[in-house]
Amino acid sequence: MTNNDPLSNALSRIHNAEQRGKRVIETSTDSKMIRRVLDLMNEAGYIGTYEAHDDGKGLTVNLIGQLNACNAIKPRFKCSMEDYAKYEQRYLPAQDFGIMLISTNDGILTHNEAKERGKGGRLISYAY
Repeated sequence: MTNNDPLSNALSRIHNAEQRGKRVIETSTDSKMIRRVLDLMNEAGYIGTYEAHDDGKGLTVNLIGQLNACNAIKPRFKCSMEDYAKYEQRYLPAQDFGIMLISTNDGILTHNEAKERGKGGRLISYAY
């Protein structure tokens, strides 16, 4: 099986496990981007903690049952300050509900942090 988008695969595993009521999942890949996305989802209260495997080839993610949906955004649209409202309507179910993750030159931020800093970037994923 090819692994063209590790972030999308990890988020799909998390979403599917949440739908089935599981509390722990294993991802087959590990990267800085996946860890940062999981950190932001943890800070927002959608998932629990995670641990890296000893062999460095995966993560164990603890789920807390707070996630309705999450997914990677493909293609990774360019998003300026003026575009946030448009993409919030497209990917999030309601205003001020959920997070979109944006890759900026300051790193990966939630869309609210990016708005506060006046940053644009590329859309990475969403969760609510």
